Amino acid sequence: MTSLIRKPQIMGILNVTPDSFSDGGKYTYVEAAVNHGKQMIDEGADIIDIGGESTRPGSARVDAQEQIDRVVHIIKAISVTIPEHVSISIDTTRAKVAEAALDAGARIVNDVSGGNDDPDIIQLCVDRKCPYIIMHMQGSPETMQNDPRYANVVEDILGFLVNRAEECEKQGIAKDKLCIDPGIGFGKTREHNLELLHHLNRFTETGYQVLLGTSRKRFMGTICQVNSPEELIGATTATTTLGVMSGVSIFRVHDVKPNRQAADVAWAILNGVNN
Repeated sequence: MTSLIRKPQIMGILNVTPDSFSDGGKYTYVEAAVNHGKQMIDEGADIIDIGGESTRPGSARVDAQEQIDRVVHIIKAISVTIPEHVSISIDTTRAKVAEAALDAGARIVNDVSGGNDDPDIIQLCVDRKCPYIIMHMQGSPETMQNDPRYANVVEDILGFLVNRAEECEKQGIAKDKLCIDPGIGFGKTREHNLELLHHLNRFTETGYQVLLGTSRKRFMGTICQVNSPEELIGATTATTTLGVMSGVSIFRVHDVKPNRQAADVAWAILNGVNN
């Protein structure tokens, strides 16, 4: 993610937390985390997104030092084993954590608060000349699903993301290093999520790279009538296909292989080529 992306990229999720909604506790040890990172790369991941704080609905905040303690040694271990074309992103809202992660080998900052939690994170990205992903979230993980409301969900979120991206450009982050994420499931009802997915083209038409993160999200379970996140792989690939057709640049997923296939086939159909 160093310049505008044409072929869709897959961002594999590596949560090194005890309480993430789908994979909490699986990858808190270095060996398990490194092995899973390698597996995702083998399956076609372009980016490995490492986070030390769960943002599932109702989750409590984790202070910066604890996040650093969770992620830095894992980032160091993975960064020395991955191919040059694969990047590590740090999933955090805190500048102190992002700085430690960049020092350890991360190249991208993925901020689910869009700079609301810690404005210093934007200046850090300016100083380090690294890509910055701006996500929209209404409220905080602890409260975001209590009663989310919008005047117009598409216009409200689009306005926030574009305004924040333009502010980042003014501060010195190049446009081709910015990526916006509507934040599916972060302070949104099922209806809000579906409305955003229906209008993904509004986000890609801004000229900014767009990230889509629907992986194993609960709202799809209500449609498919399943309760287990692991049963929503097919549902996730449906949104990946939709996203490719709408011009989305990056897909943040737990299940790399099926989403890599969905993205590649959708891309080939869209462009009429086999690549």
